[in-house]
Amino acid sequence: MKNEKVTLGGGCFWCLEAIFSSLNGVESVVSGYAGGQKESPSYKDVCTGNTGHAEVIQIEFKPELITMEDILDVFWQAHDPTSLNRQDNDVGTQYRSTIMPHNEQQQEAAQKSMEKWKGKFNSPITTIIEPLNDFFEAEENHQDYFRLNPKAPYCALSIEPKLKKLKDDNVLS
Repeated sequence: MKNEKVTLGGGCFWCLEAIFSSLNGVESVVSGYAGGQKESPSYKDVCTGNTGHAEVIQIEFKPELITMEDILDVFWQAHDPTSLNRQDNDVGTQYRSTIMPHNEQQQEAAQKSMEKWKGKFNSPITTIIEPLNDFFEAEENHQDYFRLNPKAPYCALSIEPKLKKLKDDNVLS
């Protein structure tokens, strides 16, 4: 079976990259930008909130080991999909909760998954399912950020507790 890719956004890409990199069946996770108008944006460009891009991760996975549904189940628990354009202290449209399917089957899976999860939160889901037009890989210093910088303040204060909670809740093994 051929590997698949899906693109997701849910706040800072460093967080999502750390979470999804730990899943069995995930081959790679690349941090980047998608959903905006600017060609080849930089981190600095995206941080202005004026490009329309979201910080996203592009996940390559083996569907025989992990399904799209499994990935989306982790996605809903890995961030707050009820916060519009915000995750913790990260605020702006670049931190929106988004699913960017790569094909019609993923589009259907995303819609089905959203329907399944919408009653499990105290507030309405603000996640959008939007087309993936272009994916721009983030600069090298944003790749594998948590693995390479575990003691950095953002990692220690934001990512590490989130990983611990997901492990304690048996979302991650």
